[in-house]
Amino acid sequence: MSAPFALDPDRIPNHVAVVMDGNGRWAKKRKKPRLYGHKIGADSVRDIVETSAEIGIKYLTLYAFSSENWNRPEHEVSGLMNILKSYLVSELGKMEKNNIRLHCIGDRSKLPNSVQDVLQESIEKTAANDSLTLNLALSYGSRDEICTAVRSIAEQCRAGTLKPQEITQSHISAALYTAGQPDPDLLIRTGGEARLSNFLLWQASYSEIYFTNVMWPEFRREVFLKALLDYQQRERRFGKTGEQIQRGPT
Repeated sequence: MSAPFALDPDRIPNHVAVVMDGNGRWAKKRKKPRLYGHKIGADSVRDIVETSAEIGIKYLTLYAFSSENWNRPEHEVSGLMNILKSYLVSELGKMEKNNIRLHCIGDRSKLPNSVQDVLQESIEKTAANDSLTLNLALSYGSRDEICTAVRSIAEQCRAGTLKPQEITQSHISAALYTAGQPDPDLLIRTGGEARLSNFLLWQASYSEIYFTNVMWPEFRREVFLKALLDYQQRERRFGKTGEQIQRGPT
């Protein structure tokens, strides 16, 4: 399916992160249970993953289940876990075929054992793939991630392998779940809300942010490409002036 507009192939973001919001509200508007929205939202995940692989995005991070989501009603959490498990089972073959590597960020130990087993199998079977890395943020919270990183660095200092005055931003980045991956170039949030919700707070420091009122179940290929086109029209300065960026390195 061709896009109604052309993206610049030289300005495709290397890493896109998405807060997939609006499933429950989308379903409620249609007088359906919230889990119905989550099930349809899984179709959006398939569409965005396939589009990302097709156009050359190298890393895609999807905020699938936050550490705070455990506080939702038990039946909704259980339903979400079943949807996640079904998605992993159904998509493994496609990920292998399309050279997609699955990675998980978050506290996997809190996931049901059956989900952990399927997740681990998918991670192992796609480990050698190198076209697109799909990061699923599961039981993920950025503040918890940063605390874990700080504890890891503190242990290095206590062991004498690192001095406090030697700690750099690189040390912190290397202790995060996304170690070895580039920071997101573009962070998208669907569903009409305009906040980060404890998502990639360290990594998104210089990400371009795109908010849309489109609910996640309706966030499909064309809406995604529109967000990417908006990204390509921005000037990324990283603290410099526009004139410096235009002149290039000196």
